[in-house]
Amino acid sequence: MESPKYKRILLKISGEALAGEKKNGLDFTVLNEVAAAVKDCVAVGAQIGIVVGGGNFWRGVKDGGGKVERTRADHMGMLATTINALALADVLEHHEVDVRVQTAIDMTKIAEPYIRLKAIRHLEKGRVVIFACGTGNPYFSTDTAAALRAAEIGADAILLAKNVDGVYDADPAKQHDAHKIEKITYAEVLRRGLGVMDTTATALSMDNDIPVLVFALKDPGNIKRVLMGEHIGSYVGPEITE
Repeated sequence: MESPKYKRILLKISGEALAGEKKNGLDFTVLNEVAAAVKDCVAVGAQIGIVVGGGNFWRGVKDGGGKVERTRADHMGMLATTINALALADVLEHHEVDVRVQTAIDMTKIAEPYIRLKAIRHLEKGRVVIFACGTGNPYFSTDTAAALRAAEIGADAILLAKNVDGVYDADPAKQHDAHKIEKITYAEVLRRGLGVMDTTATALSMDNDIPVLVFALKDPGNIKRVLMGEHIGSYVGPEITE
C-alpha cells in the first residue's frame, strides 16, 4: 500500500464549502463526499485533525455588521463551527470512521473539551479529531485556529480546502484575469497581502514551518490526492527553490 506523504495533517474546511451550491446551511451530499474522502485517508494510515469554519451559518463580525458587539458576534461564530463539527462527525460515523469532537469552549454535554495530549492520543489510535469553536477566543479566525492546532498536534501540513482552487494574485471572483500562483513563500503572501489565510494564521504557520496546501473542495477526492503528495492547487511554504 502506498504511504501518504504527510503522516499527520490538519484539514481546514470552510463552512461555505460545506454549504455547497446552497451557499448557506449544510449540503449533505458534500458532507458525505468529504467523509468518504477522509475515510480513504484514514485507510492509508494518515492521522487527521479537522478544523471547520462556521460561515455557512454565521461569519462573526462580518455578519454582525456593527449591530452585534464584536466579542458576542465571534462567540456566535464559534457556535456555528460546533454545528458543522457535529454534523461532520455524524456523517463520518455513518461511514464507519471513528471520530471525536473537541471544543475550545467547554460544552461537555455534547463534546469533549480540547485537551492537546488527549487529541494526540486519539490521532495515534486512528481516530479523526474535529476541533470546534476556533481558538476559543474572540478576534481570532478559524484559519488561526487551524494553524494553532496544527502546531500543537505536530501536523506535517495544513490542508486548506476552500471554494477556490488555490492562491491567486487577486480575487478570482472579482477579477477574471486573476493569476493562479502554484508555489509561494509565507513571507511573500504576507508582503502582498494575499487572501490565503489571515495574517495571524500565515505568520503562525511560518513560525512553525508548517506548509499550507490550498485546493478546491469542489472535488473532495483532492484531499487524498494532496495527502499522497500530488500537486494540486497551491503550495505555501518556506523558500521556494524550484
